[in-house]
Amino acid sequence: MSTVTFADATLRAMREEMARDERVFVMGEDIARQGGIFGQFKGLADEFGTERVRDTPISETAIVGAGIGAALAGMIPVIDMHFADFLGVAMDEVLNQMAKIRYMFGGQAQLPLVLRAPDGVTRSGAAQHSQSLEALFLHIPGLKVVAPSNPQDARGLLKAAIRDPNPVIYFEQKDLFRRRGEITDDDALTPIGRAHLRRHGDSLTIVSYSRMLTEVEAVCDQLGPEFQGRIEVIDLRTIVPMDVETVLRSVRKTHRILIVHEAVKRGGVGAELAAEVAEQAIDWLDAPVVRIGAKPFPIPFSPVLEPIIVPQRDDVAEAINGLLTYRL
Repeated sequence: MSTVTFADATLRAMREEMARDERVFVMGEDIARQGGIFGQFKGLADEFGTERVRDTPISETAIVGAGIGAALAGMIPVIDMHFADFLGVAMDEVLNQMAKIRYMFGGQAQLPLVLRAPDGVTRSGAAQHSQSLEALFLHIPGLKVVAPSNPQDARGLLKAAIRDPNPVIYFEQKDLFRRRGEITDDDALTPIGRAHLRRHGDSLTIVSYSRMLTEVEAVCDQLGPEFQGRIEVIDLRTIVPMDVETVLRSVRKTHRILIVHEAVKRGGVGAELAAEVAEQAIDWLDAPVVRIGAKPFPIPFSPVLEPIIVPQRDDVAEAINGLLTYRL
């Protein structure tokens, strides 16, 4: 085992996959010259050269379009979007090309492309650099969408995404890049489409992913001894395809569910998951499905206002107490 930052875990994944397969390359803004704004590509240009670690002009449309072309030509591109917010510039390429090509050509062409998208709130990034947009891509057939919460899964999901013949959007929450955790020293992949049961409990299921999963676990650690063994925590890890069965299995045991994400609550991943639980396990519920997400406003720059919009640990603790004391 090694203890590394989230950013270093993704860097290790890139280095291992580029060494394993010469078709893998990375391109984006400030990749070779700067090593990425979060250090997630540091040193790759020195090791693999600027043919495989390419700086690009500031044009998300061109970057994603070139990646699609390279993938169709037999390469395995890893595209860095700088910030997930800029996906809006390349939505035609993502929505109408990445997601559709394999279907439009009957599977004759593969599209092994990974689109890395740093997302979420960190240090007053404000409205255009703080968004969590995963629910937009949950709605688009043809894409896989992942969102790791820790260094081990960051490395394992990135390696799995690079080896997948389908296009994968890899959301990496910006505040997680500097957080540390253990990773194994083997070649272990984190399977796409499989959630991880982080804690066992018998009275409440909490489902989360990305940074908010770490906040949920911090709240659980702070709860008193009377809560021990009562809360089951599931790290969704993959948004598409979503591991609904793991969630349903837990709900049938605990009879209560809380869904927590940083993205706007309205129309979010929590809404989809709540609908699945309502359709398939409503008879097992002893309390309403509760969702926690950001309020429906652009993220403010103000350090005082930002936490009013984005979910906080107190919100999670309050919801846990409410659900565990709820009686029909």
